[in-house]
Amino acid sequence: MTAWRPAPAPGVLLRADRVRGVDLLLLPERVVVLEGSAGEVLRLCDGTRDVPQIVRELTSRHPDAPVADEVPAFLDRVRKEGWLR
Repeated sequence: MTAWRPAPAPGVLLRADRVRGVDLLLLPERVVVLEGSAGEVLRLCDGTRDVPQIVRELTSRHPDAPVADEVPAFLDRVRKEGWLR
C-alpha cells in the first residue's frame, strides 16, 4: 500500500442521489453511478487520509470484508480514470 492521500480531482464531486438511493460521481460532462460500497470508500478520500488509513477505517467498519485486498486496487483504478488525484 502507498502513502498516497487520495482526494477528488479538480471538478469531481461525490453526491448522494437520495431519490434513487445511489451515490453519484459528478465529472465534467459525465455522471458515474457508483455501485456497492464505492461511495463509502470515496467519501474517505478527502486528502487527509492515506490509503492504509482508509483501509483501517473500512476494516473497522466491515471486519469480515476483504477490504485490504480490494480497496487499494479500486483506488488505483479510480486514480487511473482521473477521478482522484
